[in-house]
This record gives sequence, structure tokens and C-alpha cells, in this order.
Amino acid sequence: MFNNDLAALRDVRTRSISPENPDGTKGGGGRATTGTGAEAARDLGVGWKVSPSVRIEPGQTYDLARIAGAGRITHIWLTTHTDNWRRLLLRAYWDSSTEPAIEVPVGDFFGQGWGAFAQLSSAMVAVNPHGGFNSYWPMPFSDGAHLTISNLGAEPVVVYFQVTYEEGGDVAGTGRLHAQWRRSNPLPDATTHVLLDGVRGRGQYVGTYLAWGVNSTGWWGEGEIKFYLDGDDSAAERYPTICGTGTEDYFGGAWNFDVPGQGYTEFTTPYLGLHQVLRPDGLYASQQRFGMYRWHVPDPIHFETDLIVDIQALGWRSGGRYLPLHDDIASTAFFYLDAPNTTRPPAPDLDRLEIL
Repeated sequence: MFNNDLAALRDVRTRSISPENPDGTKGGGGRATTGTGAEAARDLGVGWKVSPSVRIEPGQTYDLARIAGAGRITHIWLTTHTDNWRRLLLRAYWDSSTEPAIEVPVGDFFGQGWGAFAQLSSAMVAVNPHGGFNSYWPMPFSDGAHLTISNLGAEPVVVYFQVTYEEGGDVAGTGRLHAQWRRSNPLPDATTHVLLDGVRGRGQYVGTYLAWGVNSTGWWGEGEIKFYLDGDDSAAERYPTICGTGTEDYFGGAWNFDVPGQGYTEFTTPYLGLHQVLRPDGLYASQQRFGMYRWHVPDPIHFETDLIVDIQALGWRSGGRYLPLHDDIASTAFFYLDAPNTTRPPAPDLDRLEIL
């Protein structure tokens, strides 16, 4: 997925799309005469931050980037007010497909599902004070890329962004990045939360972000994550090839993320972390809420024909028995596939996205 040799001279051209260069053309930046910064730049004129951001009206879908031909998106930077993180829906279309491969709330795509900032310092996603969103997921395409952002809210929003990409280069043999968002709120009794279902084709699973809201007392993370690969989910039986040992184990922690005398302890590393712990305030913020990520970059999960992923939600009850939980779980699953589209859940509406 990467070219790790930065010294290699490659036959590509770097371009970048932003409100100051909306089509990424060579020499096309800093030419705006109108924009969100025009009033502030009135004494300085063209070239002095005249158009640093865009205003997206309620119900409007804005084209972040339209790129022709073959290439690879290498970095996305974006910021907007925290109130907008669950009101904006990010979509990406590859290779002239009319169906999106990525359809995820902006905040969740960058590991910020609770509408509250949490520092995230990883190799693939970095979120810095105060809401500087960065994605380094490689996004190759052979016949065009189209990125949009939709304002599902009732108020206009202002978004700053920059999409950096390579024109040209060899993208043969690369998959297309997909990201899907799902939410269980509350999770029905004795069921699992599904991250992916019905994915068909060849590819590799590369990342999980969970925004987990706990609706009960006690420890909540005994559940296992399971990957059903290449026919594991058959009519005759259903057993996964890859089966985890516990929620905190999957995200690289242990023993409830509980450091004695310190309690839940945040950590953020290149490929996994518990980067967010939202604690009750004794008044209005009643439930504990967590943000966790696991990037399968050194260890992608390869599949040949199909993939299903789910996770259990388990606590403890009397007699040393597991307690199935009814938590609020929102997941974003990242994977590469040998096709620009696949089965995906219905696009969420504002009520489905609301942080309750």
C-alpha cells in the first residue's frame, strides 16, 4: 500500500485541492477574488488568504475534490467546528463509480465520534488541537476520484480542507479504500454489533474505530471481535477464522485499561489506542464513553472472497457469568477491496447520528 522509499524518484506529480485551488491545477492557487477571507484581506488583495474555507448550506453536498485519471490521495487535512463533526457526512467515489466506497460521518472517519476533541497520534490518522483532522490512508484510483461532504444539519457550516494527491504513477494491483459506519443504539439483547456484512471480493481489512457508550455499571469490554473470512459464514455452520479474546485486548490494552490507582488510562500509539475517555460529570453527562482505534497496517487481515466482522458486548453479572450489554456502539471499519463499491448500510440520517 505504501512506497516506503522516500528517496525513490517516481513518475508522478503532486497536486493539492483546497478552497484556494479548487481544482488542483498547476499554478492555480491563490487566485481567488472572493471567498470567506475576502473581507479580512481587503487591504492586501489577491493572494492574501482570500478563500481559505467554504460555507456549506443546510442540505447541501459540496464537492471537496474531483480528480481525473489515475493517481493516489496521500493526505487529507480538514477542520470544522466540533458541533459539526456528526452533522457532516464524508463520501468518496472511485473510478467513476456512482456508489460511494466511503460513507462516514466526518468526526468518526477521524476517530472523533463523540463531538469532543481527543488527541489522536497514530500513523494513519492524527487529530491535533483543536480539531485538526489528518488522514494518511493511501487512496489509489485508476479512473478518477470524487470526494464530497454533505451538511445534514439545519445550519450552515464552514469547512477548511486540503486534499493532497499524486497524478499518475502505477496503481495496478491496488485495492480501493472503503470505510463503512454502523451504529447500534442500544444493542439488542444477546446480539453482536456488526461492523461489516456482505462484503464480496478480494481485499484486506485495515482498521477499526469504535465510539463506545456504556449503558450499565461495571466493566463492559469482555466481548470478542470476530472475522469471518472466505465462507466462514455458511449455511451449515458459522465459526470465525480469527477470534479475539476481549475488547481491550484487541485494541492493545489489558486488564480493563485500568491502571491501579488511576482507573481508565488513555493511550495513543502508531497503530492502536484508547485515546478518549469521557467520564460522567455528576450532573448531565451520565454515561461513560470511550474512543478506541486499531489500525491493521503492519498486520492487515487478508480475504479472498468475502468478509463479515462483528464484536460482542459483554460485562459481568452475579456468579461469575457474562452479562450481554445494551450499549451504544458506533463503528467505522476500513478495508481495501478489488472493486470501487460493495454492499453497504443505508446512509444515516441526522437522528441516527445524534449524540444522545
